[in-house]
Amino acid sequence: MKQPAIVPTVSVFGIPVCKWGMEDTVKYLTEVVQTGQPHQIITANPIMVMAALENPEYKSMMQQADLIVPDGTGVVWAARKGGQPVTERVAGFDLLHELMKQGEQLGWKVFLLGAAPEVIQEASARLQLQYPRVKIVGTRDGYFGPQEDLEVVGEIVKAKPDLLFVARGADTQEPWIAKYKNQLGVPVIMGVGGSFDVISGRTQRAPKFMQKMHLEWFYRLLREPTRIRRMLALPKFTVKVLREGENLTKVR
Repeated sequence: MKQPAIVPTVSVFGIPVCKWGMEDTVKYLTEVVQTGQPHQIITANPIMVMAALENPEYKSMMQQADLIVPDGTGVVWAARKGGQPVTERVAGFDLLHELMKQGEQLGWKVFLLGAAPEVIQEASARLQLQYPRVKIVGTRDGYFGPQEDLEVVGEIVKAKPDLLFVARGADTQEPWIAKYKNQLGVPVIMGVGGSFDVISGRTQRAPKFMQKMHLEWFYRLLREPTRIRRMLALPKFTVKVLREGENLTKVR
């Protein structure tokens, strides 16, 4: 079995961020599916990087992930300021759809986990319509506690998906995946945040012009004012990048 390529990374405050663009990322993950070995994919943004700097346990979890893509434009900017630019932003929402396109061609099996019951069902239905050759082998909403973790893991293991997309709370999504990655045994396990809400039609993604202006974060804040506390990490991240310059890419 051919092994996936070695991932080229840049250290952003000690977080190893992949330098590839979307095309190479999808190619790599297609090879990962063929290996059958579990991989955790993190779509990193500045809020997550700041969380890692403030919480050693969270940082260690991120450093042990198999692939970290530059989801946030702030991460792309930081890598460039540090003198080791990445190819482009690899947005998690877009990566989800690119992987579904691959699944359409290759007949992959997919499991969707997280969000509210009505959201996950609608997202599943819409994805199945859009990618009819993908086998959606299971769905489960995100309303379960630690005491139900093993039940959920068992359900996923039984379904044997090639891709597992997880949409849970920002503080628990990646740690949950890291904790159960090996037990799950799914080749590609990726946290997708609010993607199911967008796919289901419950919320909307920022207009294209705002995406191009790197204001997707601002659009989400306008739609969800309760995010303001989380968003306070953005100016902190900006100041830290400007202050440290090229030193931010030195491995820590």
